[in-house]
Amino acid sequence: MFYHQDAELEKLIIHRVGNKSQDEFYALSEGPIDISTDEVLPGLLKQYFLSPFAKVNEVYRLFHPNEDLQLNEVHYFTKQYFDGKMNFQDYSENIVKHLYEASTHPKIKSGEVYVVDVKNVQQEGEELHAIGIFKSENKETYLKVYPQNGGFEVNYEQEAININKLDKGVIILNSEADEGFKVLVVDQTNQSEAVYWKDEFLQIRPRNDAFQQTGNFLKVYKNFVNEKLDDSFEMDKADKIDLLNRSMDYFKTKETFDKEEFQEEILGNPKAISLFNDYQKEMQDDLDMEIDSIFTIANQAVKKMQATYKSILKLDKNFSVYVHGKREWLEKGYDDEKGKNYYKLYFEQEN
Repeated sequence: MFYHQDAELEKLIIHRVGNKSQDEFYALSEGPIDISTDEVLPGLLKQYFLSPFAKVNEVYRLFHPNEDLQLNEVHYFTKQYFDGKMNFQDYSENIVKHLYEASTHPKIKSGEVYVVDVKNVQQEGEELHAIGIFKSENKETYLKVYPQNGGFEVNYEQEAININKLDKGVIILNSEADEGFKVLVVDQTNQSEAVYWKDEFLQIRPRNDAFQQTGNFLKVYKNFVNEKLDDSFEMDKADKIDLLNRSMDYFKTKETFDKEEFQEEILGNPKAISLFNDYQKEMQDDLDMEIDSIFTIANQAVKKMQATYKSILKLDKNFSVYVHGKREWLEKGYDDEKGKNYYKLYFEQEN
């Protein structure tokens, strides 16, 4: 969990970067901005820059496909800065020039780039020094109402920034540098061209921690139940929902995941277990990340995945039945007279 309540913005500089494919350029500031004498601005900037990361659970690492971190520009420049081998001005300029080179998709918007030196942030209980790199792309119009001559006047400000809507940002924490640092990312744009921020500019991949292990296993298991079991077993939708519900109950009630225990308690069938092991291996290769047989369960990852574990029986366009448990109280049959399938539900009381 990321905590920024005691954070201090030590240095701040603002540059502007355009879209290289549109023949736009970048504009560099001559030096940092002094915000130390302003009583309001530091708090607003902390809200704009840091607040969005309070809900970020996934930790990334900088990497390079050749496995040589020296070839990752952001890692190289950041390590130089943290090690005192590059000053803040040079660091920020190098970062902006690299971002410009990565901004080649024709739909990437130009915008301001804020490079910030941040002290006293916490991640996973450790107080750390960090570098923040943020980009604002979308501007809004604001109305301003103020008293005037015994009444009120209204005016507006165009091309203003909403401090509650950070477009893109990354916080690089000075921890585990040789492994690619601890990296937190925010990217509010969902368009296909937005991948440049993570893939081209930063070049990051998820850290294989408890959050990632928990989330990946639940994704693999959900896909297995929904897509693979039908190949070898005759299962109706209610049976699949039951398997998903029981797996979610396992993750909610356990602190540690044990694959052998999970398979015996949830899958049970040796053939299904064998199929799942083969499927997991195949998916791990696609994910390029191994899932351990035993790992600590991350509750935040369970909550995130629970929303994707659908437990609804949709019957034509007439009925939707939510199934939360008690599979044995749900019977499926076929009515010859009506020529229709049916479900029979048993319950103790109606709420």
